[in-house]
Amino acid sequence: MRTIRYFVDKRAGEHPEKIYTIAPEPGFSLSYLQLKEDSIRFGKYLLKLGLKRGNKISFMLDNGYQTAKIFLGTMYSGIVIAPLNLMSQPPQLEYVLNHSDTKLVFFSQEHKERLTAAVNKVDRDIKLIEIDIDSKTIFPEDHDLSDIPLPDVTEEDDALLLYTSGTTGLPKGVILSHKNVVAGAQYTAMAHDLTPEDRALCSLPLYHINGEVVTAVTPLVSGGSVVMPHKFRTSDFWELISEYGCTWFSVVPTIISYLTSATDIEGKNLKLDQLRFGRSASSALPPSLHKEFEEKFNVSIVETMGLTETAAPVFSNPMDPSKRKYGSPGLAVGNSAKIIDTTGKEVSRGTQGEIMIRGDNVMKGYYKAPDKTAEALEPDGWLHTGDLGHMDQDGFVFVTGRIKELIIKGGENIAPREIDDVLYKHPAILDAAAVGIPDDTYGEEIMACVTVKQGVSVTEEELLDHCLEHLGKFKTPKVIKIMDELPKGPSGKIQRLKLPDLVKGLEQS
Repeated sequence: MRTIRYFVDKRAGEHPEKIYTIAPEPGFSLSYLQLKEDSIRFGKYLLKLGLKRGNKISFMLDNGYQTAKIFLGTMYSGIVIAPLNLMSQPPQLEYVLNHSDTKLVFFSQEHKERLTAAVNKVDRDIKLIEIDIDSKTIFPEDHDLSDIPLPDVTEEDDALLLYTSGTTGLPKGVILSHKNVVAGAQYTAMAHDLTPEDRALCSLPLYHINGEVVTAVTPLVSGGSVVMPHKFRTSDFWELISEYGCTWFSVVPTIISYLTSATDIEGKNLKLDQLRFGRSASSALPPSLHKEFEEKFNVSIVETMGLTETAAPVFSNPMDPSKRKYGSPGLAVGNSAKIIDTTGKEVSRGTQGEIMIRGDNVMKGYYKAPDKTAEALEPDGWLHTGDLGHMDQDGFVFVTGRIKELIIKGGENIAPREIDDVLYKHPAILDAAAVGIPDDTYGEEIMACVTVKQGVSVTEEELLDHCLEHLGKFKTPKVIKIMDELPKGPSGKIQRLKLPDLVKGLEQS
């Protein structure tokens, strides 16, 4: 039975005193038995408030002791959790609150003003409960809940409703069943040979699929544990791994870039011998940055790829470093993959096309959007990822970009990542993203936007010369803009399609 309840009960029965999660800020730890007891009590509390199986509730919280319990406890009880993105601007927040049909939101003081303003614009009652994520309990202990039975939960029941940030337009609500969520965790554990002895550091928020499935649910499914600070900080990342004996972590390329440029472990007497690997996902990891991180910290990074629609994992490189391929998110693990052309026919190895995925981790569909679901999901279960790439003879997939992000210059297809990777090879570059812009001659030209590492200087002319040397004249950007920051989604993925409007706005201001 692939449900959150099954695995909470299983772990509590087998190893009741074993630690599931550690919250560094308050210094609390939560055993598997405590997780089960608190999940039961939390579920009964929700039912006493009038919620029913399949209803949606949300939270607007940083990571923490209570956030982890709300996330798992809601699914345990048969109610659907719909976390709110802390990065959401008011229009998106209002839309998600309205569209998700959420009936209750747990929030903390720092998010009260923004949440209340959005809720007041929704034309239905939404109950708000303010909590402290570092408190021992979040509701009165004197509630008599003994006569409230929890409903049954099946693996086909909805478990998680998560809204994709997207690059443009309104976010889509992805519905994941218990089976989807558990399969995502099982595939992650399978890809990384995780055992009950492993302990993760959760650096990504519990409103993002990576933080949710990879570092919160995977330890539950594999019988391990997770350290869950409020948020990622370069100032204590390595110290937390050392102090709590973490054996692995999951991050995104932006975090790898920050760690490489802003942290050092030399001379700090940190205990890192137990650290087996780091995992990179959510967007392409530039090979130059990948190598720089591994050489600086002597920590192996496994590049992977995941989607909200697949409960996180899609591809992963092997654990054996000698079998990995830089620039590829790896092989399909657990699920199946193929590359198709515009007619839907599978293409030969090495030929570019759309990446398709099928497996038990693939979503049930988009919430209240049957048309979008039909576009994304084929009747036989194959999911259109919207990503372009090719598969080599060994089964490794190489992602070249998003279909919507493809630059078509003079009728030639140019993958933005090819330009990104060249810019990342320049020692001054921290972030880089290429995008197509209108051009009277070619239809589209190339613009690249970059940010520069602290304490380093470089000119746009120097970067153009660098591109000309490595890309040739046709693929060299027409213009390169050096910016203070690039727009990013909640996972740190650069939102390149926002760049043309952003640059235009900066030029007009």
